[in-house]
Order: sequence, then C-alpha cells, then structure tokens
Amino acid sequence: MYSRKIPEDLDCGIVVTMKIIGGKWKVCILDGINKGIKRPSELHRAIQDASPRVINMQLHELVQGGIITKKIYPGLPLKVEYSLTELGLSLLPVIEIIDKWGMENIHLVENLREQVLG
Repeated sequence: MYSRKIPEDLDCGIVVTMKIIGGKWKVCILDGINKGIKRPSELHRAIQDASPRVINMQLHELVQGGIITKKIYPGLPLKVEYSLTELGLSLLPVIEIIDKWGMENIHLVENLREQVLG
C-alpha cells in the first residue's frame, strides 16, 4: 500500500480545496452537472478535450470526495446519473468566481500566449 512520504498540510484551506477540485477537468465537470448534464456520455460530449477515461476517473474521485453522488438505475443498458451533493453545491460560488475571473482576463491570457509563441 502506498503511503505519502511528505504529509499533506490539511491545515491549509487551499490545499484542502485543491485536493477536492484539483484536476484538469473537475471544475468543468461540476459546472456541467450544475447546468443539468447528468449522464457520463453527456459530459464526454460537453468536454470534448478530455478523454472519456479521464472524465470517468475524475467523476470517481468527486464521488469519493463527497462532492457528487452517483445513481445507477436498473435495467439494460445501465443508466447512470450524477448530481451535486450539498458539499458540491457549496463549491458553486467558487466555480462562479473562477469563471468570472477567466472571462474578465481572457484577453490578457491570449496576449501573453501570443507573446510566448511569437
């Protein structure tokens, strides 16, 4: 069994938050679920830059973290839906602020990218 050689600093709010939402697509997944996307196949179509495997792994991590719940409906084919928990809902203001910051600064990021790529 793997054990961390360097203990995590769980006295830091940023570390705790990043432990839950850190991951390239987790915030996009949470935003999608909040906007009504419930099924994994819908998330795969909505987040086309991410591979289905990565989305599925991050969905699993969000379930383990108590941020979303997974409901499996009986029958063939199986139907799976995800929804936000109360803890997940409490992250929505943070996601909204991240989105707002990105939209307000997109031109600066694009300019920096152009400067770097020349």
